[in-house]
Amino acid sequence: MSALVVFDSNYGTTESVAGAIADAIGGSAVSVATVRPDSLSEVDLLVVGCPINGWRPSPRMQAFLDQLHPGSLRGIQAAAFDTRIHSPCTGTPPGGWPAVSGPPVLTSWPGRQGSSSTARPDRSPPVSSDRAREWAGSIVTALAS
Repeated sequence: MSALVVFDSNYGTTESVAGAIADAIGGSAVSVATVRPDSLSEVDLLVVGCPINGWRPSPRMQAFLDQLHPGSLRGIQAAAFDTRIHSPCTGTPPGGWPAVSGPPVLTSWPGRQGSSSTARPDRSPPVSSDRAREWAGSIVTALAS
């Protein structure tokens, strides 16, 4: 299985989390600034993650997601995470970009191609390497079942 973790990171936190996830799933982590949507054709599992800005993906991640054409991820399993600060002020991001931290449900992109995510935004995202590896292990378990 070919796995890729695409991340955007402002201060290194999301990059660390992405690296731990990539290690746990046997893939590689790359910055969103260096990946092109047409390079995803050989990927079996795609995980994306970034900080949340105003309850939305970071501008660089949003630009990357906007480049994906409908159907371009057909057959690719996907999961997403964010590294927002969990507090009563941040809450749950509305629509489109779930804070995936519970058992991931592998699906196509939330809000694209008529799919929806059943991720659980009720827990804070992985913020430590151990927690990120645990979350990634649940991806591997979901793929195996």
